[in-house]
Amino acid sequence: MFEQCTHLINLDLSSFDTKNVTDMSFMFNKCNNLRELDISSFDTNNVTNISYMFSSCTNLTNLDLKSFNTKKVQNMRYLFCGCENLKELNLSSFDTQNVTNMYGMFAWCDNLINLDLSSFNTENVTNMCGMFEQCRHLRNLVLSSFDTKDVTDMSFMFNRCHRLENLNLHNFNTKNVIDMNTMFSRCWSLKKLNISSFDTKNVSNIGWMFYECRNLIDLDLSSFNIEKIKNVEGIFYDCSKNIIETNKIKFKKFDMEEMTKEYKGEKYEYTL
Repeated sequence: MFEQCTHLINLDLSSFDTKNVTDMSFMFNKCNNLRELDISSFDTNNVTNISYMFSSCTNLTNLDLKSFNTKKVQNMRYLFCGCENLKELNLSSFDTQNVTNMYGMFAWCDNLINLDLSSFNTENVTNMCGMFEQCRHLRNLVLSSFDTKDVTDMSFMFNRCHRLENLNLHNFNTKNVIDMNTMFSRCWSLKKLNISSFDTKNVSNIGWMFYECRNLIDLDLSSFNIEKIKNVEGIFYDCSKNIIETNKIKFKKFDMEEMTKEYKGEKYEYTL
């Protein structure tokens, strides 16, 4: 509706009647000069799609969604992607029980420092690809309630979360995941990573998974099922010698040079 209104600074939506609206996708996408947005009057009881709704609102500093009813929402793809100046985001009121797609939901939220998603019900989500990608200042991330039993794609999920030091994913059920490519790549500050519950029996791609995790102290992948894994490119590049030695026997069927090689492909750019 307001997509690419790039010079829009103020927007009064207080008179909007949205009770019959089912689709709010792309509504404010690329309104990159909006600094404030009051949608407290919105009735979202019937909305099923909010993908890209606030995507690339690069100057938005605050967003109050306490009144949002998301009970019927199924698609949250790229919902806040590119909201580079958001520093806080309270989503405790979000009902996500029917959501299936969280692809890139918080990607490139460059200034988010804390994000508590302990209230999220993710039991029906199948796609978490790039969910927190490029959240470069994120220090605290709470995912204790995550039910990931139906997720098939976790690639790029925490890619470039430069400031995260501790990530506890012991509650993750990954039995249906196929792709873990670049999942923790360039998590430069990461020291502790608990993935002890990971079931990788269906995973085929773990390329670049721990790429440049240079501060990771320990990483024991002895429980990994590598039977279906085909891609291991750069998985241990710039990881400690201890990590490489610990996992050398487990991954002996793969070429160590392949597993420790540097990425020389095209530069990854943020585009929507």
